[in-house]
Formats: sequence, structure tokens, C-alpha cells
Amino acid sequence: MTAVTRAEVEDFLYREAALLDEWDLDGWLALWTEGPTSYVVPCNDAPDGDPAQDLVLIDDNELRMRLRVERLNSRKAHREYPHSRTNHQVYNVLLGEPAGDELPVTASFTVWRFRNGKASYYVGRYHYRLVASDGRLRIRSKRSVLDMTELRPAGDLAIIL
Repeated sequence: MTAVTRAEVEDFLYREAALLDEWDLDGWLALWTEGPTSYVVPCNDAPDGDPAQDLVLIDDNELRMRLRVERLNSRKAHREYPHSRTNHQVYNVLLGEPAGDELPVTASFTVWRFRNGKASYYVGRYHYRLVASDGRLRIRSKRSVLDMTELRPAGDLAIIL
């Protein structure tokens, strides 16, 4: 991977957060690479869980992400129609050592969700594998590890973290 600055990565992550907050889920999908992709949210009690062996809250490949976006954009997602208002906050961005064409990136997050007069939140850490494609950053994998020991403050996970 060519030299990418932390500011460029931060701008990319902020753009992703803005797309999610605007419910531009098709725009969010456009941030991903083609081919093998992975969006995982492990269970709170097994943050290092392997989706192939352990129970996880979300384990999406490219097809499942597209189907999730299609459902969330339709009236079929009763938990999210009308859409919640969200506020994705990304901070403490750290770049790892590039490995082949991938750049590992971690960042802390807080996502606020407002729906039906109630506020809920999700707090945790993102683990990305980013690649440069056509001079632009793309997501190959994203793992959203929740720091919360239970989902009770949030109630459910019907949004994209």
C-alpha cells in the first residue's frame, strides 16, 4: 500500500460515518472493495470470537451486506422504518503496519441511536482492513467490537455500526 496519512484515513472514516448517519446505505456499500469482504460484530462476551466457530451478532459477506442494505432501505425492516436517527462518532484512529495491500486501522466509536423518543448507544472499537483501489481507500473488512458488557442500553442491533 502506498503511503497513506492518518488524516486521509480519518477523513475516510468520517465520510463513512456521515453516510451511515444520512442513511445513504448505497453510498456506504460503495466504500467497500469488490470480492471477499467481511462485516462482523462479535457477541459482547466473546469479542475475539471467530464467526466460523463462535456465535456473533453480525457476520456479513458481500452478498449479506447488500441484502441487509436492501432490507434497511425498504419498509420490510420494521425495526428501522421509519429510520432511526443516528450519530456515529469516530475517534482515536490508529494506523497499523501495512501488510501486503492492506492497511490495518483501529478506531474507537460511539454510535447514538434515537428512535421513538428513546436514545440508545453503542460503544466500542472498529478494526478495519483498508486497501487502496484506483487511488481511493476502500474497506475490505470491518469488525465492530462492542465494549459494552450487555446490549440492554441499546436494546437491539438493527442499525449498521
